[in-house]
Amino acid sequence: MRPIHPEPDQGALRIGAKLRATRLSQGMTIAQVSETTGLTKGFISRLERDETSPSVATLVMICQVLSLPIGSLFDRPSGEVIHLADAPRINLGGTRAIERLITPRDEERFQLLRSTLEPGASGGDDLYTINCEVEAVHVLRGGIRVRFAQHEVVLGEGDTLTIPGREPHSWVNDHDGESEIMWVIAPAAWSGSA
Repeated sequence: MRPIHPEPDQGALRIGAKLRATRLSQGMTIAQVSETTGLTKGFISRLERDETSPSVATLVMICQVLSLPIGSLFDRPSGEVIHLADAPRINLGGTRAIERLITPRDEERFQLLRSTLEPGASGGDDLYTINCEVEAVHVLRGGIRVRFAQHEVVLGEGDTLTIPGREPHSWVNDHDGESEIMWVIAPAAWSGSA
């Protein structure tokens, strides 16, 4: 299988609101948390506004005082929105392609990928497989040719092809312009929770 690991998220991790909500739900003041942890009130206030980042040891200590499981700070919000401009780039091994993971990194049930393919973009000369049960490719704009061991399928705008998991294949954008493609992989071939 080709690598599907996304690039790291460059955005700051937002945990302050959850810390503040937990503190308030327990009727604790910033002063009480400060006194118990030995941290300054200013630091705790900045932390709750996501203006500073704690060390791991400091975060563990604050979570212990709040009786908050540290892992809950990193739970994925339900209904998470992934904006295309913020979606991490991935590398499926193709050439002349910009590929983005547009489902949450830790989604295990499926992955949705969006590819912008320059003319001549390709999945490579060799056929490859993806470790999944089913893969689907949908052409948003332009077109691609999907190659299998014994045949090829030409897809145009609006066409969708479903491929059994682990079926050797590759693709090429032999369309005369840029193509936009959506890939669905189920279950996820890779997830950030693994």
